[in-house]
Amino acid sequence: MSDKSICFFNSSKTWGGGEKWHYDMACGLNDRGFKPMALVGKNSALHHRIKTTGLTFYALRISNFSFLNPLKILKIYKTLKREGIEIIIINLSEDVKVAGIAAKLAGIKHIIYRRGSAIPVRNSLPNRLIFKYLITDIIANSEQTRRTILQNNPGLFPMDKITVIYNGISLEEPEPVNFEPIYQRQGDEIILGNAGRLVPQKGQKYLIQIAKILKAKNINFKLLIAGDGKLLNDLRQQAMDDGVSEDVLFLGFVENIKQFMKTIDIFVLTSLWEGFGYVLVEAMAAGKPVIAFDVSSNPEIVENNITGYLIPVTDIQGFVERIALLSQNRSLKELMGTAGKKRSEIMFSIKASCENLVRFIDCFKN
Repeated sequence: MSDKSICFFNSSKTWGGGEKWHYDMACGLNDRGFKPMALVGKNSALHHRIKTTGLTFYALRISNFSFLNPLKILKIYKTLKREGIEIIIINLSEDVKVAGIAAKLAGIKHIIYRRGSAIPVRNSLPNRLIFKYLITDIIANSEQTRRTILQNNPGLFPMDKITVIYNGISLEEPEPVNFEPIYQRQGDEIILGNAGRLVPQKGQKYLIQIAKILKAKNINFKLLIAGDGKLLNDLRQQAMDDGVSEDVLFLGFVENIKQFMKTIDIFVLTSLWEGFGYVLVEAMAAGKPVIAFDVSSNPEIVENNITGYLIPVTDIQGFVERIALLSQNRSLKELMGTAGKKRSEIMFSIKASCENLVRFIDCFKN
């Protein structure tokens, strides 16, 4: 079915898991003989990346109210018709409203909503209409996301039309010859790492609490937190109040996540929910053990006691105990890191994700 033209529609301004998936899958399908095209947000992070690939793309501005703009829908409709699009994969809920209508008018048979958030869909009249008349299939990024879609309304959409395709990460890039760590280890300290937006969902406030207890236990550590967000000042103040401002380093946005992962010893994730924890896979791929709350899709990624530890949500003391155990047992840390690397190669590579998407598309053969 490599003659099929596929449109990846993603207007998000920022870069996240959904944008990475759309970018990787568009490039992967192109390498496999498909004819992918992208409709992206103007001047977005995805826009800047996609224009370096040689893929056909169009940039436009989309808002939550674009579906009320007939001219915007007409523009998308004409683009889809002109490019002969037969399958469209849409990312955001606001994208579904405008692109779904345009795709329906263009006669596209396969209008696919790619859902990457493990948050139930609201049981509202607009959503009931969208899921009944516009969307034909759903791709979920985890079993947890798949389950939560219909949590508020089991009759919203056929469960058998929701397919799980895990996110993938690149495992084929060569390791840098001269590796420069982001942070230089001081003495025998254990280096902990966390990466993510500084927002309530990611739960970095628990990391500060963990750091306070680790310091009280005289465990020599440094906590590196990569990411930007609205809670930066609050978290810095919390670190100062708890006496760990010198033990917790806020790095801001880190462009080279592989360099970050190679710098640390243990990756720690205190998110309260995740559609799919990309950073867990990135840490595992770097051969690092991971410790995370036992929530959402984390158990689909982390094998408890094998590739790391899953801790009951907000169990700070349990988190501290596992960090202490790994910091004192180098062989266990390396064993878990090796197991995680193997698991990431088998289940969470871009190659595996793209092959699963190709199999999914092949189901649409006439």
